[in-house]
Amino acid sequence: MKKLILTIFFCISLNTFAQTGNQVKDIFLKIKQESKIDRDDKAVYDILDEFYTKSLQSENDEMTPETVQRIERLASNPDTKNLHILLLFLMYQQNLSRTSMAGKTPDTEFQTEAMKLLENETKDIYGKVPVIIYIYKAETMDRAGKKEDAKATVDQGLKEYPDSVPLKVYSYLNTKNEVLRNDLVKNHPNHWMVLQFGIK
Repeated sequence: MKKLILTIFFCISLNTFAQTGNQVKDIFLKIKQESKIDRDDKAVYDILDEFYTKSLQSENDEMTPETVQRIERLASNPDTKNLHILLLFLMYQQNLSRTSMAGKTPDTEFQTEAMKLLENETKDIYGKVPVIIYIYKAETMDRAGKKEDAKATVDQGLKEYPDSVPLKVYSYLNTKNEVLRNDLVKNHPNHWMVLQFGIK
């Protein structure tokens, strides 16, 4: 397993921009075959939730070194249960970061397939989809020009996570709903997304 993980990370670092939807699915299935699946082990779910809380839900969008270390420990430990979910999430993150830093257009085929796999796998293993997956899926659908799918994803996410500020922001941007705007301005005026999108 350790060799497989190292090989995958090496391949990802060399071929980030060449990945396609089919390639990510193949890689994911190989990792999944080696992963220990445990529906009762919530370590990976919890770290995805912590990632969301620290980087998207908080006012400052600031990942702490402690969270980064926890992610690294889980990702590098071949005994981590449901490791395939975390590794695919990190592949998605890396793809986003690299394309952004290089000023390249994101590979929406890769991102769409990664989000589809993450949504289905987390639902299957944990019985629910983490809020960060709804947010990333909505962003991916939007980048791919699938506005109605993005809106439907935000709506579904808000049903399950009604207190999610990023989902409220995206819902407001989609609908211009005054109740949502008032909530964001009154209760979350300093949230980085409220400021970024100039919601007043």
